[in-house]
Amino acid sequence: METIEKSVEVKVPVRTAYNQWTQFEEFPKFMDGIKEVRQLDDTHIHWHAAIGGKDEEWDAEITEQTPDKRVAWRSTSGSHNAGVVTFHHIDDMTTRVTLQMGYEPEKMTEKIGDMLGVFDRRVEGDLENFKKFIEERGVETGSWRGDVEHSSDRPVGK
Repeated sequence: METIEKSVEVKVPVRTAYNQWTQFEEFPKFMDGIKEVRQLDDTHIHWHAAIGGKDEEWDAEITEQTPDKRVAWRSTSGSHNAGVVTFHHIDDMTTRVTLQMGYEPEKMTEKIGDMLGVFDRRVEGDLENFKKFIEERGVETGSWRGDVEHSSDRPVGK
């Protein structure tokens, strides 16, 4: 499994950055290639994206969620991926958002793209787009402040 870690500092309070990140259905507004994200319930999300010029769909499960701190997930169908987004208070108007993700390129085009750093640049670009999106708005489009407690019988990744 390949891993990636990227961070961005956004000029909004932790609560605002976290609240916006929990609005999964808004991801297509700042994530390149994401066509649609549907939140099925508090812990299940369906993704539809264009990857390498092809439509891909998969499901993911939120495995841990702590308001203003972290959101962790793992895929339950499609390409294997898992990760965590953490929110770090820098000062009252600055938050560092850090994304750590493990993924498994399956198709040859994905493996070649990975070797060329395509995915790495895409994640970095998505975080920069998130920064621009939330800083221009100044407020979140919504929020979900619930907790999802990590369960040891719920494995992260495969």
